[in-house]
Amino acid sequence: MSNTYQIFLISDSTGETLERIFLSLKAQFKNIECKVNSYSFTRTENQILKILDLAVKEENSIILYTIVDNNLAKFLANSCNEKKIPCFGVLGSLILSFSKLFNQEASHEPSGQYALNEEYYNRIEAIQFTMNHDDGNLLNDVEKSDIILLGVSRTSKTPTSIYLANKGYKTTNIPLVNHNSLPDNLKKNPDAFCVIGLTSEAERLADIRKNRINSLKETKSQDYTNLEIIRKEVDDAKATFKKYKWPTIDVTRKSVEETAASVIKIHEIYLSKKNG
Repeated sequence: MSNTYQIFLISDSTGETLERIFLSLKAQFKNIECKVNSYSFTRTENQILKILDLAVKEENSIILYTIVDNNLAKFLANSCNEKKIPCFGVLGSLILSFSKLFNQEASHEPSGQYALNEEYYNRIEAIQFTMNHDDGNLLNDVEKSDIILLGVSRTSKTPTSIYLANKGYKTTNIPLVNHNSLPDNLKKNPDAFCVIGLTSEAERLADIRKNRINSLKETKSQDYTNLEIIRKEVDDAKATFKKYKWPTIDVTRKSVEETAASVIKIHEIYLSKKNG
């Protein structure tokens, strides 16, 4: 019997929600090997039957699904029961519970979270803004930013900015080479913007920079990976953050998601003080 579990993720939409839930679930179990088979926009019984035909042929198959249409979800659950395949609905019981709490019947509309409303267009605008203001570009209108990230090279500024943009935050990130890297309006009015410094342990930065150079076959100055020079970069950056009293996040052992969550919390505090 195989030790690998075949996970079939079946969704009536893009499947992003289901994939994230499964990754969170899998992280709780060590030394378990899983092969993920994703099926998005599954909205007919015929599609389900074709997927289950594949699942039956595999050992250790498990079905996880997010299907908001009650009839289709029941069809999947009953079919899995007949074929003796473990099957778990991720949203069904939650939708029912919230329907009771809200005293309102759910719409059961697939892809309902992707409605082209004002929030959606604001998010697209934030993504476009952030991409245009990556790596110190277009600093002449930095005041339009919701969040400004500062940090030396390879402190996760760009991926964190993109993640924040997908949450609807217009984000500018600026590489901190020296004091002259800062726009004048930031130095003159340090409290007028939500500025956050990203820092990391020098040893970790050195490793990341070496790996990047090797993988991209770049030719950069040896100073870029010199540990002593990196230590000075980090110390100088910390001194700058302290000088202007900007909050700092150490990203050494943080994922992009964890860093972004900390940034959002700081932004909320900043807005509270600004509006209070």
